[in-house]
Amino acid sequence: MDLGISGKIALVAAASRGLGRGCAQQLAAEKCRVAICSRNAVAVKHAAIEIAAQNETEVLGFAADVGKAEEVGRLLEDVRQSLGDPEILVTNAGGPPPGTFVSTALEEYEKALNLNLMSAVNLIHGVVPAMKAKGWGRIIAVTSISVKQPIANLLLSNMARAGLTGFLKTISTELAPFGITVNALLPGTHKTSRLDQMLKDTAKRANKSEEEVYREMVDAIPCKTIGDPADFGAAAAFLAGTRARYITGQNLLIDGGRYSGLL
Repeated sequence: MDLGISGKIALVAAASRGLGRGCAQQLAAEKCRVAICSRNAVAVKHAAIEIAAQNETEVLGFAADVGKAEEVGRLLEDVRQSLGDPEILVTNAGGPPPGTFVSTALEEYEKALNLNLMSAVNLIHGVVPAMKAKGWGRIIAVTSISVKQPIANLLLSNMARAGLTGFLKTISTELAPFGITVNALLPGTHKTSRLDQMLKDTAKRANKSEEEVYREMVDAIPCKTIGDPADFGAAAAFLAGTRARYITGQNLLIDGGRYSGLL
């Protein structure tokens, strides 16, 4: 299927690995010109080279901490100077540390909001004017299954991503008349470094081995497998495409059937 986005400029945040890289990989496969960022300058440059070589398209890596507004501004300016104004934006950021209400210090709340809510707000704020001028744009936010079904021991992530979901739904109606769609992808359990962290933490709290916790995670997924970032990225690429022009304001679960609710 031709998604109609060959040559489009895409910016994918937190994309040196994991779900962000899966999204960048699939957009590059559609021959988008892709910018990726990460806090790790070496890792993001290496990832950009690999993705470009695999897909024979232009991919550039930029060092940026999207949890800091000033670095988001610098990132967007660097992308404009190197590629042009992003026409496709995938917002993403690593999750805050696990914890409960009792174990979470007050100062951690603001950090989590900056990382998982304001990073997306700042990125979107920066790209929307050019999208409006062109009359076309795609905004895709990586959130979490937790916005529908909060995850135990991930208080900060649950809070910040739920707030982001409210923001996305609100602006989707405001931006739709300008040809800009706004959607969110809600990952369940995927093969990422975040999963490794959760395995260690859960095993420690439950006094179980990581292997036992992993098996329990797999058993809880109807598809009986852990998600692959490439499959996740394919959904992002579809939402970025011209064929998804009538889809906006949606929260698409990519979870192997894990979520058990009706809505």
